[in-house]
Amino acid sequence: MDAYLLIITLLAIVIVILGVSLFKWHAFISLTVAGLFLAIMSGMDLDKIVSAYETGVGGVLGHLVGILALGTILGKMLSESGAGLQIANFFVKVFGEKKLPWAMFFSGFVIGIPVFFEVGILILLPLVISVQKATKQNILLIALPAVAGLSIVHGLVPPHPGAIAAIGIYGANLGKVLLYSLIIAIPAGIIGGPLFAKWINKRVVPTGEPELVKVEDISGKKSVPGVGISFLSILMPVILMVLGTAAPYMSVSKGFEKFLLFLGSPIVALLISCFFAFFFLGFRQGMNKDTIKKFTEECILPVGSIVLIIGAGGGFKQILIDSGVGNTIANMSENLSLSPLVLAFLIAGLIRVATGSATVALTTAAGIVAPIVANMAGVNLELLVIATGAGSLMFSHVNDAGFWMVKEYLGLSIQETFKTWTVLETILSFMAFAGALILNVFI
Repeated sequence: MDAYLLIITLLAIVIVILGVSLFKWHAFISLTVAGLFLAIMSGMDLDKIVSAYETGVGGVLGHLVGILALGTILGKMLSESGAGLQIANFFVKVFGEKKLPWAMFFSGFVIGIPVFFEVGILILLPLVISVQKATKQNILLIALPAVAGLSIVHGLVPPHPGAIAAIGIYGANLGKVLLYSLIIAIPAGIIGGPLFAKWINKRVVPTGEPELVKVEDISGKKSVPGVGISFLSILMPVILMVLGTAAPYMSVSKGFEKFLLFLGSPIVALLISCFFAFFFLGFRQGMNKDTIKKFTEECILPVGSIVLIIGAGGGFKQILIDSGVGNTIANMSENLSLSPLVLAFLIAGLIRVATGSATVALTTAAGIVAPIVANMAGVNLELLVIATGAGSLMFSHVNDAGFWMVKEYLGLSIQETFKTWTVLETILSFMAFAGALILNVFI
């Protein structure tokens, strides 16, 4: 019976992979079909299948929808106001031309905290191309550290959707994940970003030219927010979340501690940050109410797709639990003596390679691993989130939207993109995983 449950679980994962890659289904449909297949084949009562799926979807999305929407709105305000570009320019001035890879990495890292990877690329690329035209250096030396900063944050650091979903699925502490992920992401990003860029730019010289980004569009703004207010807008949600995490350890009254915990909850932190951005990045820069409303509506539409994928991942997880598959895999894992961190990393990596989506890989892998670790003692759930996130970054190739974005925006050939972007993502993945294992020894 155990072997049978394992086989149908593997088949369900194959359905997710084939649905996305071969049949071109949306990941939401693939995950839903796979979940229903698993439920029926494992012998779940037909009257309990739909309710299990709905419970799983609600459990993951209950705390996630608002965070996703608000994070996207904040990213849009940073992009449209020019605040993201101000931060990048600041780093270039501080580091100087010789240390440009470092300047670009920290720009990508900071800008990447509240915005999606795709939005971050759109904020940073005009700057990358401006710097490249001014310095005449290989574009890879400037661009790769920037995308490394964006990518490592996207894979590991809340409030990004994959990390937030995994935190919900595992029941991890958001504040601790935020702290650990920053400790792990910076060294991993430095190795995959500035250090790798310095090595590869001597070996790969792109033959094409980036043509998709018009630099003049952004430099023609009448009013751009100052550097200080740009930094504060980006870091505001992080500061509030860290305050909330630190509140129980401060010597303050119970009432004030509760107030800080309330402010530090992701939804409230992001809501406050959005209003801060509306005023300082919007009204103060000459935008009117209609413009801000238009930006908000434009950026919320794409969130629907991510919400559906994450919700279906939650439904899949609940069916794994209710059908008894989770317990079966848990028993087998204990016999194999595989560390939960290693298991989460490997499963997320396989799903990432197959489906191309870091968010799908993170969510699905967390759904598979969560029932396994539910009865285990001594598992660090926060590092489990990071190990799963690390696995979800590896080996980006032609089925990943990020692969094509980097290729097109930097004017690379497919071969050049494999040698640069794919290798960079895999370095980030393994370095972040190594960081999680090292931290696990000390925590």
